[in-house]
Amino acid sequence: MRALLIRHVQVFFYSLGQLWRTPWGSLMSVAVIAVSLTLPTALYLVLELTDEISGNWQTGAEITLFLTDEVDDKAAVQLADRLRQQPGIRSVSYVSAAAALEEFRQKSGFGVALDLLDQNPLPSLLRLQPDPDQAAPTQINQLIEQFQALAEVDTAEFDHAWVQRLHAMVAIGQRLALIASLLLGVGVVLIIGNTIRLAIFNRRDEIEISKLIGATDAFIRRPFLYSGLQQGALGGLLALVLVYASLGLLAPVADRLAGFYQSGFTLQIMGWVELLLLPIIGGALGLFGAWLAVGRHLRDIEPG
Repeated sequence: MRALLIRHVQVFFYSLGQLWRTPWGSLMSVAVIAVSLTLPTALYLVLELTDEISGNWQTGAEITLFLTDEVDDKAAVQLADRLRQQPGIRSVSYVSAAAALEEFRQKSGFGVALDLLDQNPLPSLLRLQPDPDQAAPTQINQLIEQFQALAEVDTAEFDHAWVQRLHAMVAIGQRLALIASLLLGVGVVLIIGNTIRLAIFNRRDEIEISKLIGATDAFIRRPFLYSGLQQGALGGLLALVLVYASLGLLAPVADRLAGFYQSGFTLQIMGWVELLLLPIIGGALGLFGAWLAVGRHLRDIEPG
C-alpha cells in the first residue's frame, strides 16, 4: 500500500514536470479551461444578484392611494393614522397636493409649464408600504381592493408588472446558464481529451517500449490521467482568479442596481464551498476527458 502511494506521488510530480516542459501548450489549455469555467460562474453571479433583488422586492413594495378632491389635509392625516393601525401595514406617509406638485416640478423639468396652470391638477395621496410577509402579489391585490373601497380613496395603484417581468427574465437566465454550463463543460472535456491525445501520439514510442517490457495499461494510463486532472484543476484555479476580478468590477454596479430596488443585497465574495468548487469541477472534467482519450487511443498502440 505504501509503495502504491509513493508511486502515485511520483507520477503526480512527473505529470507536473511534463506540463512544465511544455509551458505554452499547457498555458493555452489551462487558459481555455479557465474561460470555459468563468463564463457560467459569472452568469450564475449575475442571476444570484437578480434573484436576490427579486426575492427582496417586497421591502420596496409601495401602494399609492390617490385621494378624492373632497379630502382635505386634516382628513388625509386622520386616514393615514387609521391605516397605520391596520395589521400588515408597515408605514404610511402623506403627500399633500402641493407637495406632490413640487415633487413633480423637480423631477419632470416642466417647472415653467406648471407655472402657467391656474390650479394644481395633482391630488393628495398616501404612500403605504406593507409588511414583507404581507407583500406577496395576491396579498397586495387584496389590499388594493380593500383600499379602493374606502370613500376617501379615488384610485389605489400598485405596479407589480415589473416584478413578473423580472421573475420571467431570471427563469430564462437560469435556463441559459444551465445550457451554457453543459456546453462549456463538454468543451472542457474535448479540450483535455485533444491535449491528452496529442501527448499520447508524441510519446507513442515510449508507450510501445513500456508495453514491450511488461508495463500494464493502468501503469501507462496513470500519468495521462494525472495530467488531465492537473490541467483541469489549474484551469479552475485560474477561473477563480478571473471570478474574483469580475466581482471587483461588478460590485459597484450591483450595489447601485440593488439600491434602485431598495434591496440591501451586496455582491459578496464566494464562500469556502464555492472557492473549492471551481477547481474540483475543473479537475473532474479534466480527469474525465483524459480518461476518455486514454481509453480510446491507448488500445491502438501495440508494439510490433
